[in-house]
Amino acid sequence: MGSEDRRAGVFYGKLGDWKAEMEAVRAVLLAGPLEETFKWRQACYTWKGTNVCMPGGYGGRVRLSFFRGVLLDDPEGLLVPPGPNSRAARVMEFRSVEEVEAAREAIEAFVAQAVRLVEDGREVDLPPDDFDLPEELEEALAADDALREAWEALTPGRRRGWALHFGGAKRAETRERRIEKARDAIFGGKGMHDR
Repeated sequence: MGSEDRRAGVFYGKLGDWKAEMEAVRAVLLAGPLEETFKWRQACYTWKGTNVCMPGGYGGRVRLSFFRGVLLDDPEGLLVPPGPNSRAARVMEFRSVEEVEAAREAIEAFVAQAVRLVEDGREVDLPPDDFDLPEELEEALAADDALREAWEALTPGRRRGWALHFGGAKRAETRERRIEKARDAIFGGKGMHDR
């Protein structure tokens, strides 16, 4: 049986939308071996301190995201990438408590696989920089040694997130504005989703 985290309990208690579905996912996860923790202002489930999965209510559905989902054996195709730029995570989606209950065995099987991945020390092998830097960012880094050092000190995932954010703007002015607005966060070692 997994262990509960008081902060996660408060989180679930305050849910409005998707409360029943999220609690149904929580019940399945707590029936297994995972430890419930509270990270990024939501419940997270770990094995021996390593992140395994995280549920969340988004738009018209609840998602159970597996951090190393791309490594999970999924012959039925139940796991999907959470977004177009996702490399490691894969999610299961639910729109009702009945769907969660119907997927209980699949969730349990994915959790068991994810625990084995942690036990075996398996990581998703991601190339460090599989993205192109926008021209405006290259220019900003070339013109400012301190910014370049701070950029290079970021984790590969944070660099990738920023590069995708900057490069996603259609206009050069918008890319430049995004880079300028992000300077303090980059100097602080933060990614675009860090607070």
